[in-house]
Amino acid sequence: MNWKMSAAIQAGNSLHTPRWSSTAGLATRKLAGGEPMNDAKPSSARKARQTTGRTTRRRFLGSGAAAALFVPRHVLGGAGQAAPNDKTTLAAIGTGGQGIQNVATFMKFDEIQVVAVCDVERQTDRYLSWNWAQGKQERVAGREPARQAVDAHYAQHRRSGKYQACRAYADFRELLANEDVDAVMVATPDHTHAAVTMAALKRGKHVYCEKPLTWSVYEARQVTEAARKAGVATQLGNQGQASEEARLVCEMIWDGAIGPVREVRVWCPARFWRFPPWEGRPPETPPVPEGLEWDLWLGPAPERPYHPAYHPWLWRNWWDFGTGLLGDLGCHKLSTVFKALKLGHPTSVEASSTKLNPETYPLGVIARFEFPARGDMPPLRLTWYDGGLRPPTPPQLEPGRRLADVTYLGDDGVLMGHRLVPESAMRRYGRPPRRLPRSPGHYREWVDACRGGPPAGSNFVEHGGLLTEVCLLGNVAVRAQKKLLWDGPNLKVTNDQGANQLLHRTYREGWVL
Repeated sequence: MNWKMSAAIQAGNSLHTPRWSSTAGLATRKLAGGEPMNDAKPSSARKARQTTGRTTRRRFLGSGAAAALFVPRHVLGGAGQAAPNDKTTLAAIGTGGQGIQNVATFMKFDEIQVVAVCDVERQTDRYLSWNWAQGKQERVAGREPARQAVDAHYAQHRRSGKYQACRAYADFRELLANEDVDAVMVATPDHTHAAVTMAALKRGKHVYCEKPLTWSVYEARQVTEAARKAGVATQLGNQGQASEEARLVCEMIWDGAIGPVREVRVWCPARFWRFPPWEGRPPETPPVPEGLEWDLWLGPAPERPYHPAYHPWLWRNWWDFGTGLLGDLGCHKLSTVFKALKLGHPTSVEASSTKLNPETYPLGVIARFEFPARGDMPPLRLTWYDGGLRPPTPPQLEPGRRLADVTYLGDDGVLMGHRLVPESAMRRYGRPPRRLPRSPGHYREWVDACRGGPPAGSNFVEHGGLLTEVCLLGNVAVRAQKKLLWDGPNLKVTNDQGANQLLHRTYREGWVL
């Protein structure tokens, strides 16, 4: 393979049908979610209430006491609003930079009531907000800021201006044992996604999980099957799948705008977060900061000492905890590719990278997947470039025009993003026939699904599970450093038994899937 690397990196820098479908007077600080945070510390009595057993919602609904308190929607809900008894109760597990953003988003839905939060970090100001409008400054997040933000939000809707009902936990297992919630949002680091999501699915909870769905290929398959069995509403956190652009790409390809598609190239720039300055693990072993439950943070991953190079958000660099750029961004950038081209399991994958070591994800990766023919669609080669490595520029691209992150190469033309190239071809073509329903919004899809609506567009069973599985298979190829022949239905590499050992790992004692 003669795959060129960019100068920046060289310098070291199963066929399936896609699913479419603050309290006044108190000092405040900014949360990672952009909301004001109440700095007042909870009382000891309040702390004691956070993790003690209580009468669960379902037990209460089954008791005689419930009948005396239930009133019609029009009495308590207000015009066009859900009454308290009609709300879908939600627990947020993982309230760092992305999790606290999700909490703020779900609280905007009148149908949702956030009743509990969980994070192994009590509070720190070292999180990055994943709301890019807030810049890349480090901000406050953790379970206490999240709890305070929830209470402050709902207090605004109380005549008294007070609300202190959200409970905070360090251990998600305690939360699930004590809280009879309807749904769970998971935004922990990648290596604990599967353990949290599986525990929630086994209890019959609806689950929204940030991408990637899991850390390993095996976990992705197991979680997908658990979701199928549970029959609950699920959604992966790849928000772009709900966009208008995603639908236009599908409709253009299905309309034959560029003819049969035989190749797709996808790329993403170098990571913006810091990369370790040393090879191997950090040489220092500083003490665990107060308020951080390090053993819980490690979860099923192998034990190692705490270091700030792992937490709160640099864990993405490390094989034991993150999934690199392919796991982090693959579920975003490849989602529309999978839907438009109706992809199932690949038949092979091979990868090359910049310098490889057993501890950290390489600075740059190129992974090539081969997919078989699907119905009237020909076999497909899909190539992924990350870390600033870029694919060749299509000759049809006009000088000075930026190369988009996804390029579809057809027999009769080129589609870059959701635009034909050159632009003159786009003007001649116009718009494709409208064949797909439009999304009410990525989060709304899941909220509606939780309340009996159609499955969300990136539900685990029909889309999110397989998408994650294939992205993570690319990571297996990076580490195996050879072309792997893949038997997707049987979850097996057929030409390298050693590579099969990379599909999963043994969990640390005390942790199960």
